[in-house]
Amino acid sequence: MTDLALVLDGKARDLGGGMMVRRILPQAVRRSVGPFVFYDHIGPVDFAPGEALEVRPHPHIGLETVTYCFEGEILHRDSLGIVQPIQPGAMNWMTAGRGIVHSERVTDAVRASGQRLHAVQAWVALPQADEECDPAFHHHPAADLPVVRQDGVTLRLLAGRIGALRSPVPTKTETLYADLSLDAGACYTLGADLAEERAIYVVDGTVYIDGQRFGVGQMPILAPGADYSLLAEEASRVMLLGGAPLDGPRTMFWNFVSSRKERIEQAKDEWRAQSFPKIPGETEFIPLPE
Repeated sequence: MTDLALVLDGKARDLGGGMMVRRILPQAVRRSVGPFVFYDHIGPVDFAPGEALEVRPHPHIGLETVTYCFEGEILHRDSLGIVQPIQPGAMNWMTAGRGIVHSERVTDAVRASGQRLHAVQAWVALPQADEECDPAFHHHPAADLPVVRQDGVTLRLLAGRIGALRSPVPTKTETLYADLSLDAGACYTLGADLAEERAIYVVDGTVYIDGQRFGVGQMPILAPGADYSLLAEEASRVMLLGGAPLDGPRTMFWNFVSSRKERIEQAKDEWRAQSFPKIPGETEFIPLPE
């Protein structure tokens, strides 16, 4: 058995209306895994007809948001003028750079019908050289992402490379991100060469990693330079994430990430003054927390 570097337990929060979110990263004992500095597990939550996810416009700097749905749909709108429904299996990668504003809502049709929403949202810290890059948004439908099915394991590669598979999603630093569904009793080998820093997040079911049992909401962090064996006790789903270590410490405040504390203060002032770019057609906004 190979020792794990650490095991993180997600901390559940009720955002109201039965909207449960587990926060896994950051935690005091571990601030990042590769470039991933934030990781939230949303739901599953059932919205009745007329009810919906409503996240008003809010800003980001110095990071990239990565939104991935298992069930349901989120309507992304941003200050670049992009309007994109985020649907299951698709990759949606927003680069904040020097500053972007976005909202997360639903279409009128989804609101009218209601839906079951289940998703994960991550933030990837930009390399220091790219923290002030131009904002951008990349959408990759599920059909464009490489998928391999073998011996009861279905792997969808969201970012980076695994063996001969390569994701079309552009990244600014070495990044690994994959969605693995395993039948009961299925095994998958997590090779030491996948990435320098790696972790597994359990979305559904129960899995064993080298004999240690993990359930929903847990993130075992794998020690570098070692192979691990992943075994599903029941039909399960996990996310594999990691990549190259950060190129230096980051400061995080609210939706802002930067290697420079003074840049965070500048972003605060800009949001208070509402000098960030606006989302076309939206006038609401989330105030800066004080």
